[in-house]
Amino acid sequence: MSSFTFSTFILTILLSLTPILCTNSEGNALHALRTRLSDPKNVLQSWDPTLVNPCTWFHVTCDSNNHVIRLDLGNSNISGSLGAELGELKHLQYLELYWNNIEGKIPKELGKLKNLVSMDLYGNKFEGRIPKSFSKLKSLRFLRLNNNKLSGTIPRELTTLSDLKVFDVSNNNLCGTIPVDGPFTNFPMESFENNRLNGPELQGLVSYDFGC
Repeated sequence: MSSFTFSTFILTILLSLTPILCTNSEGNALHALRTRLSDPKNVLQSWDPTLVNPCTWFHVTCDSNNHVIRLDLGNSNISGSLGAELGELKHLQYLELYWNNIEGKIPKELGKLKNLVSMDLYGNKFEGRIPKSFSKLKSLRFLRLNNNKLSGTIPRELTTLSDLKVFDVSNNNLCGTIPVDGPFTNFPMESFENNRLNGPELQGLVSYDFGC
């Protein structure tokens, strides 16, 4: 065996023993999220980007095809912000980030999560508007955004979410009126309390929310 061939053989063996850099888009998305977060309790310590996929990471649940379907980081004392990369978790069904100190705007890219059933972002420091893109989440049943610093109006586009069973935006800084169409006919007024809302809009009339 020539020295060149032997060297090539050794290099091939060494490369096979080297940890594979994560090419999984879901793993990349979660690793990008980790870089945005401060984690004083080290709850993300197991999030190793050199693994092929994130299915062995704590607080991450995958299905039989190694797709991320659940992210559980509720009450983890994490802070920081969310980014557009979360929209890459195409198979995600449960996003649990409640009772932390996450701030900034809610990324509109979360509207790409077509399989999402539950989104719990309550008890953080989110500000800005509720993304209209949430109207694309046709599988969504639970949306809890209460106890944040959200402002602006409740998007009327959310009235198209026919499967939505729980909607809570209490304790924010929302203004305008409360939609009354679609699933909003069933939500209790407690879901809207402690905002600057003017009460339910008049059915059949357009609400312009002047000054909101």
